[in-house]
Amino acid sequence: MNQQIMDITEFAPEVGWALREGRPVVALESTVIAHGLPHPINLETAARMEAIVREKGATPATIAILDGKIRIGLSEAERERVGTAQDIKKASLRDLPLLLSGGGSGGTTVSATAHLASQVGIKVFATGGIGGVHRGWEATMDMSADLPALASTPIVTVCAGAKSVLDLPATLEWLETHGVPVLGYRTDYFPTFYTPMTDPPLRVDARIETADEVAGIFAMRLKLGLEGGVLVCAPLPADVALRNEEVEEAINLALTDASEQGVKGRDVTPFLLSALARTTQGRSLAANRALLENNAAIAAEISRAISPRRYV
Repeated sequence: MNQQIMDITEFAPEVGWALREGRPVVALESTVIAHGLPHPINLETAARMEAIVREKGATPATIAILDGKIRIGLSEAERERVGTAQDIKKASLRDLPLLLSGGGSGGTTVSATAHLASQVGIKVFATGGIGGVHRGWEATMDMSADLPALASTPIVTVCAGAKSVLDLPATLEWLETHGVPVLGYRTDYFPTFYTPMTDPPLRVDARIETADEVAGIFAMRLKLGLEGGVLVCAPLPADVALRNEEVEEAINLALTDASEQGVKGRDVTPFLLSALARTTQGRSLAANRALLENNAAIAAEISRAISPRRYV
């Protein structure tokens, strides 16, 4: 645990107790509440994810920046604020010093959540899908801050792969080059958020069947002194999965609209996801909720396998 940030960090009572006692804790990001899902679905999903983590025997720690403080674990009222306030910024790693020194508030992205979780001793993090290398990166050099965070932060990140709006082969190549193992949770293929796999399929580095296998791999990385973490990819439940064809068609249309409207950088992915929700008549939102809940359950099982004291 990084003692230097304790003066700007506040813990929810249950999270502070769990960390002191070596109990399983699962970090959850807050940008999905602030920017990823529409109200009130955002708050319903956040509350359900926390409930699932508890049901699986771990303590949820939703992370956010509020009034210049790092919050590790949010109350219901604080989740409500993150999900409804207009002054909640989208906080990536580069934004943390600006928000914390200026007394600001932000919903933490994958990169910021993973970093802050690791700084306070949390070893497992659940999210929806990671960011990655953007399409057209050859011209723009645009890639998510999530990738270098995964390569430098000792944490297990559970996700549904990467969003199919990205250049997925380039994303996997980046992860391989920077030593991040991509594990398929009961799958041989890299899931693409709304679909179980790409077309044609992209293989993961290894298939794993249990939380104990993930715990063993993570422990071995630490023993070897390797930097960075482990990426665990779980396909979304089959009953809510979308078809590759419909997702790709919707993305191509949205990319054209984004280009015509001058949407760039960090605004591209939210623009595309919003367009996809409209095109699929809300089915992508149902898929998003289902995969978030599924990832929270898997992360709780992994956290129990990693923690010295497995049960809350």
